Amino acid sequence: MHKMKTSVTVAILLAAAATGSASAASCGNTGDGFQQWVQAFKAEAQAQGVSARTAEAALGNVSYDRNLIAFDRNQKVFKQSFEQFSARMASNARVNGAKSRMARYGAVLQRTEQRTGVPAPVILAIWGLETDFGQVQGKKPVFNGLATLAYDCRRTEMFQRELIAAMKIVDRGDLTMSEMRGAAHGELGQAQFLPSSYLKFATDGDGDGRRDLVRSGADTIASIGSYLQGYGWRAGGGWQEGSANFGVFKEWNRSSVYQRTIALLATKIAAATGYSSAGR
Repeated sequence: MHKMKTSVTVAILLAAAATGSASAASCGNTGDGFQQWVQAFKAEAQAQGVSARTAEAALGNVSYDRNLIAFDRNQKVFKQSFEQFSARMASNARVNGAKSRMARYGAVLQRTEQRTGVPAPVILAIWGLETDFGQVQGKKPVFNGLATLAYDCRRTEMFQRELIAAMKIVDRGDLTMSEMRGAAHGELGQAQFLPSSYLKFATDGDGDGRRDLVRSGADTIASIGSYLQGYGWRAGGGWQEGSANFGVFKEWNRSSVYQRTIALLATKIAAATGYSSAGR
């Protein structure tokens, strides 16, 4: 064990010596030093366990995205009221979509609830709100966006972690390089997990040996359950405001409006599907 730790330390030091280290040029506020930083970060990724092949494929052709930086630095605070947001998002169309998924994935939902304690209506509500049950997923190249954000000084440590995690998803075999497309900040798949959450919580729900949140509804269901369980969901603890579990929604989305909308849509889905174990 001591020998293994020493070897890892030596590898990191060698990478730092060879490249000037990613941390030595940890960020920049313009694109001027981006390509030099990328070359250093390839070595940093390998020092953290990413294969040389994946590091090169992920970062070999990335470019600095000025439009993404402008968007990231000028995001507006969520200003819609709960009434406005929920009226649009907790819609009858999403309730009907949840009903059809309940019929199709009933066994997976039941297994997930037994394993994690998370009720089917909550999982379906989140799935519907995030991507309309997988119908609306991001199409942006994940590595280009994450590399740009990892280089930018605003949240460089956070996005360097996400960039490493994204490469490890490929190395682990969950997604191919061509499947690494998502939203602006690297959110992936039908549940819109950041790469670090994908690594930690993605779960094989259909038994095919992969954790594919891009194409598999069963994997998505199982993974949402794992995520909420991982942040403290308690079986039978309800989901409405004031319940034991409502606070867990904060770990999904920091907006209180979004949290309340999850709870409302889950309640509507429970009523529409005849869900009998709704702990409210």
